[in-house]
Formats: sequence, structure tokens, C-alpha cells
Amino acid sequence: MGIFLFENVEVLDFAGPYEVFSTASRVFKRLHGTETSTFDVFTVAQSKATVRARAGLRVVPDYDFEDHPPIDLLIVPGGIVTEELAKPQVSKWIEACSRSARITASICTGAFLLGKAGLLEKKAATTHWEDIAEMQAMFPSVNVLDGQRWVDEGHVVTSAGISAGIDMSLHLVARIVDHRLATSTARQMDFDWRDRPC
Repeated sequence: MGIFLFENVEVLDFAGPYEVFSTASRVFKRLHGTETSTFDVFTVAQSKATVRARAGLRVVPDYDFEDHPPIDLLIVPGGIVTEELAKPQVSKWIEACSRSARITASICTGAFLLGKAGLLEKKAATTHWEDIAEMQAMFPSVNVLDGQRWVDEGHVVTSAGISAGIDMSLHLVARIVDHRLATSTARQMDFDWRDRPC
């Protein structure tokens, strides 16, 4: 599974899901006595240059748009997305990945990037509470929902801000594997999982 990185990405928007899915793999191995990983988690950016996340954290992507492995679950975090929205190659890459991925999911303002890639047409979605009105104005065909931790539309899943992305990621663990693994992962993380979307 791939997590998209970009300049001014929100740290916990990508690090929270990274922790959930990598922890889920460790817990799965322990529960089932196997060496098989359920989630092979990696990061992808437009280039392999160091990305400076919000507040200055530097992160080195594992792959770029040209050399990453197949992505069956794409996570698009939020942050300051203005520059990314202006890049046609980013929208094209997200749209192309979504065609072959089982699920494409966003956290916070990452929903704007899914909208720009055309993935939210006539669907329900959510984003950070501060950005609900702007998202509805920018994407009038999208039913933007306030007060939801996440919205699951099957192939596309969106979540509200920061900690909601962790709740959504645990929801995806439950959906892809099972609820036991999701609850065991939340317990391993000492995280109080809100396992309902509202």
C-alpha cells in the first residue's frame, strides 16, 4: 500500500496511517504465527527528493511516481494542498493509481486532491471541518458531509482531519482483513478507536 507525500503534508495525516498499517502487519503475524505481511507499507512522492512536511519535518520518500510497486491501497493525506492541486501530473497519478487500486482513501484536505482527480463525482465525502464549505464550493457535485469521522463509498473512502485518519485506517484494516485485527491493532497502539463514522 502506498502513502502519497508532498511538500507541506500534515505529519500525522501520513504518519498515523503508516503506524496503523505497519502495526497491523506486526499484530497479524503474532496472531497467526506467520511471517506473511498483510500490508507492505511504503511512501511515494513525485520525486525522491526530501519532502518537508508541515512544521519542517523532513521525510525521504521510498519511491517516486515512476518506480513505485503496484498500489492496492492508496492513502492521500492532507496538509497545505494548494500547490498539489495546481499540478496536473499529481491529479493524473492519483487517478491512474485509483484505477488499479482496490481502495483510494484520503485524510483531511487530501479529499481535495481526490476531488481534483475526479474520484468524488456524485459521491459523499468529508474533510476537515474548517474546509467543508470550501470543498462543497470547489466540487459542487460532491455531497460533502460535516460531522463524519469518515465516509466509505466502497472504492473511495474519505476522512475528516488528522486523528480521524487513524480511525479511518483502522476501519480499513477491519474491512480488508477483519474486525479482530483492527481492534488488536488499536489496542497495540493504545489508541481509543472510534469505530463508527459519526
